[in-house]
Amino acid sequence: MSENFYVVPISKHNDLIAAAYAHRGFDQEECEAAAKFSAYASWHGIRTHNAIKALHLDDHFGSKSEGCVPGARIEKRETGFAASQIWNANKKLGQATAYAAMDEAIAMADRYGIGQVSVDNAFHYLWGGGYVMEAAEKGYIAYTNCTAALAEVVPFMGKYPTLGTNPHSWGFPTSDAVGFPVVIDWATSVVAMGRVQQFQREGTALPPDAAVDSEGAMTTDPNQVAALTTFGKHKGYGLSVINEIMGAFIGGSLPTIRSRWGSVENEKHTPAFYFQVIHPDAVSGNAFSQGRSQAENVKSVLEDIVGHGNEQCLLPGELEARAAARSKQNDGLLFTEAELAAFNQVASECNQLGWDIESLVVAK
Repeated sequence: MSENFYVVPISKHNDLIAAAYAHRGFDQEECEAAAKFSAYASWHGIRTHNAIKALHLDDHFGSKSEGCVPGARIEKRETGFAASQIWNANKKLGQATAYAAMDEAIAMADRYGIGQVSVDNAFHYLWGGGYVMEAAEKGYIAYTNCTAALAEVVPFMGKYPTLGTNPHSWGFPTSDAVGFPVVIDWATSVVAMGRVQQFQREGTALPPDAAVDSEGAMTTDPNQVAALTTFGKHKGYGLSVINEIMGAFIGGSLPTIRSRWGSVENEKHTPAFYFQVIHPDAVSGNAFSQGRSQAENVKSVLEDIVGHGNEQCLLPGELEARAAARSKQNDGLLFTEAELAAFNQVASECNQLGWDIESLVVAK
């Protein structure tokens, strides 16, 4: 029997999350960015990177540690490249930083066809897919990667965690073609640590070969997880290393000391971000078969991929689109009873009224 989900109005959710961040000392812009992003993730069914996860990260690595500074200001450094910006985030809230970086990359793409922003001294921005999805909804091809807050993944054939979960996120403006942006978003571990935390809350076992315990043995018990493994063995390992190398070029330091503030003085302990936005016109050869336009050509290609008997296959981003449709049908964000309990704990911590489950509608 499927679990019930309860409907929480977006305004009620955003008021609580903004209050939680304000209670921690963040300014209005940061509070609004945190609430907006958490609502966007939940609207699209991203339960591993909702506000519960965001506040958990802030507890362990952010404003309650040394990884995030409420009210920090971004320093934009000089660069000799018109379509590139280099930022020192000064440990500003990751969601606010990522929104600002994507906006700047879009502005450069409008002018130059492409724009990129690299960010040093960053704090975790949560679900990278959310930023590229929003850019794709505006008509752009977008990409981001980051070095995750903590090294908690063992390299292929290794036994000690020296990599972050290190996600890659691509978004494509395909709403006219298929009804939603195609978004390819993945952590380079078999599962994200947020999924482990979700499974802990819900008492669910992990898939096989996704994690190891403190002795380095494979485990499916989320309560015994000491480190994660890379998906696709050497392939996921290679993709994870990309983020670490990119972060190193930007200014990031040793992955094994990231967010470990008591270790190795005179070294950076912060993640790094990379954003890139491409204007579709900037990559068009204007030589599409059968006289098709670029948009028509994209539609034809996607139809070919899921044709030929593959009609039951899902395109990346389709599950998120279905979740968004369900959220829209219910006119709110959908949460489980376990998640509501976690939100009520948040409310208690920042002296706000909790959400009475009896007053909430069960989702259709």
